Amino acid sequence: MNICVFGSSSEQIDKIYLESAEHLGKRIAEKGYNLVFGAGKYGIMGASVRGAYSAGGYTIGVTPDFFIDVGVVFDKCSELIVTDTMRERKGIMEDKADAFVICAGGMGTFEEFFEVLTLKQLNRHTKPIIIYNVKGYYNSMLAMLDNAVSEKFMTNACNRLYTIADTEDDVFNQLENYVPFTYNKYGFLKKDGEQNG
Repeated sequence: MNICVFGSSSEQIDKIYLESAEHLGKRIAEKGYNLVFGAGKYGIMGASVRGAYSAGGYTIGVTPDFFIDVGVVFDKCSELIVTDTMRERKGIMEDKADAFVICAGGMGTFEEFFEVLTLKQLNRHTKPIIIYNVKGYYNSMLAMLDNAVSEKFMTNACNRLYTIADTEDDVFNQLENYVPFTYNKYGFLKKDGEQNG
């Protein structure tokens, strides 16, 4: 199984996030899974690959070529895929992954999460999406999603397209016991005007 870990490349974060990501990467490798990540050597990306690498795991890094020029790419990936653009990079990561774990991050991580969530909503994949909510980092985002349901911009079924894990054990329990859930955003078109999307 290829597990894609999304997370920040920043180093200026609480070490609990770095330590949890490193241990997550190590456990991914120990379980015989492969790590797919954005090829960065800093922040959550770097921590997760260092963990996987330390346990002899197979790591697939995907990076746009300009990150190589900047010098932020982890240089011990089992496989390094170089792309021309960020858009191409995301597409390859999404295609290579069998599951997505959303660790703490900033704009890039938010974008990656919402892209795979939107694609799942549109039935472009049925892969697990697990928010690893270390220290309650994503509580405010989850509240925003609940508000979108309350205000009728999305249905509560959309919140079943992902799961929330507060601990590393939760992450692996959810991965290993995953039951696909699909959602038809446009199902209301087939139901005589009954809206459910």
